[in-house]
Amino acid sequence: MNASFILQSLIDGLLIGGVYSLVAIGLTLIFGVMRIVNFAHGALMMLGMYTTYWSFSLLHIDPYLSILITIPVMFLIGSVFQKFLITPIINAPEHNQLLLTLGVSLFLENLVVFLWSPDYRVTRTSYEFAYLYLGDISISLIRVLAFATSLIVAAIVYFLLTKTDLGKAIRAASEEPRGAVLMGINVRRIYWITFGIGSACAGVAGSATAPFFPAYPTVGGIFVITAFMVVVLGGMGSVLGAFVGGLIIGVADAVGGILFPGAMKSIISFVIFIMILLFKPTGLFGGSQ
Repeated sequence: MNASFILQSLIDGLLIGGVYSLVAIGLTLIFGVMRIVNFAHGALMMLGMYTTYWSFSLLHIDPYLSILITIPVMFLIGSVFQKFLITPIINAPEHNQLLLTLGVSLFLENLVVFLWSPDYRVTRTSYEFAYLYLGDISISLIRVLAFATSLIVAAIVYFLLTKTDLGKAIRAASEEPRGAVLMGINVRRIYWITFGIGSACAGVAGSATAPFFPAYPTVGGIFVITAFMVVVLGGMGSVLGAFVGGLIIGVADAVGGILFPGAMKSIISFVIFIMILLFKPTGLFGGSQ
């Protein structure tokens, strides 16, 4: 183990952390506006991976250009999901919401098994083994592209929420739904738009990882567990917190991979997660309540 190896691992962790951030942004956006803990978020990411895989396999569209297809497809799926399944139970007890989203996740996973089998699907690009070199450090081009994609989409979502009228309406519906209605905001419309945006974020994260991570029906479960950790770390409902938290968890996993063998690499992430729950349960960027 030398300095180059450590720096290489930290850079790899930072790059995958950007993907964690984008998954978590979609998750925290949905929770922040509707107070819905969406266990189907990982399945939505999985659909994004399959969208990119089939776009590449059938239409020969570059995986990172296929994001232009993934965004409207996943926005539509998320909007329909919210309008016809979430809306009827929006004020129901929390366990009903959890069971519904978990059921949707299981339905989507089994639907993919039925349609395309449980086989792994790998998106092979011509630049799969292209690397950027900084001295002794090699950086995978596809991971850089995944990080750049996540950064761009996260910046667009942040700009949308802070600088546009739609963003103001979303924040108003999040903070005080009844007051938003009195101001003439169609809160139900804001809800399905928000869920669509959150789903699109998950889908884009799936598209960004498809060139270096295989698509299979249960792949979303790997990322959604990490996304929940990131959301708690950054602060429930905080987009900026989700982005920073994703980078922290990505680097923590990289450090864990250096210090511990195999699956134990996540031990540092879990320690950080537990410490946040104990000493700052609102998260790094969470409010006072």
